[in-house]
Amino acid sequence: MFTGLIKELGRIEAVNASDDGARLRIEAELASELEEGDSVAVNGACLTATSVGDGAFEADVMHQTLSLTTLGALEASSPVNLELPLRATDRLGGHVVQGHVDGTAAVTELTADGFAKRLRIELPDELLPYVVARGSIAIEGVSLTIADLTGNALEVSLIPETLERTTLGAAAVGDRLNVECDVMARYVERQLSPLTTKEH
Repeated sequence: MFTGLIKELGRIEAVNASDDGARLRIEAELASELEEGDSVAVNGACLTATSVGDGAFEADVMHQTLSLTTLGALEASSPVNLELPLRATDRLGGHVVQGHVDGTAAVTELTADGFAKRLRIELPDELLPYVVARGSIAIEGVSLTIADLTGNALEVSLIPETLERTTLGAAAVGDRLNVECDVMARYVERQLSPLTTKEH
């Protein structure tokens, strides 16, 4: 489990893709805190460190993850948002993030908002039931608050700290970003779905 508070901007050293999936080698200072088998969130997707050493770690990305996320588009020198799992004694400064990306969404607009930047993305229809204005969402693994929700588009405001310390500072119109909706919304839907089905 994660909180959506990015610990470090890592950098892709190498991408080895094959018919079986892809292996990422990521240069990062936090590699010193990892052991083989540990979990780490890469742009919001929970991966397992398969080897660690020399200031870097490697992780395998299976087909399902490649199809649901933007990890398949990474290449050497790409920056990535990294977060280690939450410890039981840590502060929950963001929100509960599983590292299970629900899908990707396209950036449609970027506007200045005082010292912040407003980012607008269009969500796939299947994710719309899981978002609410002022609710939480993870974009590229970053815990954010939904500032506005209109139709199938939502907006978030990115403070200078977020712009500087995460990949969202380089986001451009047309980019696709990993999205994880608040897991609580999924549990509520699951519990209520039998009731709504009976009504129909």
